[in-house]
Amino acid sequence: MSEKFYPVHLGPAKCAVDLGDGSERGEYVDQDYILQKLGRPHRSISLMYCYYPYDAEWPARISEAWKDKNVSFAWDYPYDDYFPYEGGLNGRNGAEAEPFKSMRDVRRHGQDVTLTLTLDPKLTDDHLIAIANDLKKFGRMMLRINHEATGNWFSFNKRASYQEVADFFVHAANVIRTHAPNVSVILCIDGIQKLGDTEIDREAEFSEAVRAADLWSTDKYPSLHWGWPYDVAEEGGTTFKRTTVRENFDLIKATCERFTEINGGVPKPMMVNEMNADGDVTGPYEQAMMVKEFGDMLKAEQADWFRAFTMYQFRDRGRLGLEIEDPNNPQVGIEQPLLKVYRDMIREEYFSPTMTLRENELSLPVTLRWGGSEDADGIGIPLHFEGNPHFCELYFDETDESNLMIELGGRWFYKAPKTRVLDLMGTFFEKPLTGPADLTLHIFAPPASGENDLAAEDGLMNTYTTLTTLPRVRIRYAPILPDPGKK
Repeated sequence: MSEKFYPVHLGPAKCAVDLGDGSERGEYVDQDYILQKLGRPHRSISLMYCYYPYDAEWPARISEAWKDKNVSFAWDYPYDDYFPYEGGLNGRNGAEAEPFKSMRDVRRHGQDVTLTLTLDPKLTDDHLIAIANDLKKFGRMMLRINHEATGNWFSFNKRASYQEVADFFVHAANVIRTHAPNVSVILCIDGIQKLGDTEIDREAEFSEAVRAADLWSTDKYPSLHWGWPYDVAEEGGTTFKRTTVRENFDLIKATCERFTEINGGVPKPMMVNEMNADGDVTGPYEQAMMVKEFGDMLKAEQADWFRAFTMYQFRDRGRLGLEIEDPNNPQVGIEQPLLKVYRDMIREEYFSPTMTLRENELSLPVTLRWGGSEDADGIGIPLHFEGNPHFCELYFDETDESNLMIELGGRWFYKAPKTRVLDLMGTFFEKPLTGPADLTLHIFAPPASGENDLAAEDGLMNTYTTLTTLPRVRIRYAPILPDPGKK
């Protein structure tokens, strides 16, 4: 291995990609599995939880508390059937509490967290401050409060008027940012409903919320079966929709333009926090084609007004996932055609984070900074390959307790603190070398605990890891052959 290594900066993609992992429709899948399936980390992983502490059933998941009751629609429970947020006032946030356990897993694997949280709009400030204190140690994260707030299906919309929901968003955003400045707050509402409309849905009520948000979002599915799992989408049915990808794209753009006008002409980052075509409506092949069309549209138009989209979701009990949950075993996923299409798409330059290698040579010990998935300082190690390897491995010292994200040739790998050997051959399984090549091994160090050290001077936004040794690389170009002189 080269003895030289250089600083490298990890920066944002032209269009970031995030991934939903768990909801009312599917369970959380650990990040090791997802990384192996997709080959790269996401900018952020979206987790969906609810917080209704005044309800008699709380903190049970409502579908469990009401499992013996007659429910005929996904949103007919007293509160939303997301995973219960176990923190907050009088809650817990230890090693096994959720969503914190999952948030640590996400951050250890070099990704930021997007937390979707549906909240009782009658919450008092002591609850909001407790939530802010829970989130303060998780770095540069995003919080989506009471999403799809111009709809009528979530419990918060059934407990308050649209004006009250909008006012609660503004107030909650201000309280949480005051106590957790690391958190950026997302407003997610329907926006422009029909092309040619001049106002967003419920504009009178939500204009101040548009101005109060750090980030804007709208959930737009070109096809969606909202009657799942209580009916089947068939011709003539009324519990699903189907539009074109072009119409969907134009509605997102028109919504961003109107948000900007409401905000006095000042744009903010625009995202889609839930995007997919529902395979219940389109079938698996056209589902994949529609997602690809959406990505191709973003690239063709160089949509610099559009910041990111979230694929909803990794594994789903219906047909809104890259995998379908095996009905015989919820721990098993059944890969859909969409997964390969999506995996190829997110490897493209337009959707990939930038890595800028600088020329000044470094020496050991070296300190790596992790600000987040779009702002980190690592190291790059030049490697020369004589051809396609049969072995490519990294060996770490017995004392090495580093937590690393490592990239080689477009493929990412995770190295946990106790890991001593890392096999990098996945790079060459996907893209075999056809001759000599020079590649750079990139190493970054997200926090091993998944949390920031708030006692550090800039611990709210950054973590630091010092490397005193570098891994030893083993590259071999042929298998070990049998020795004819030995038996």
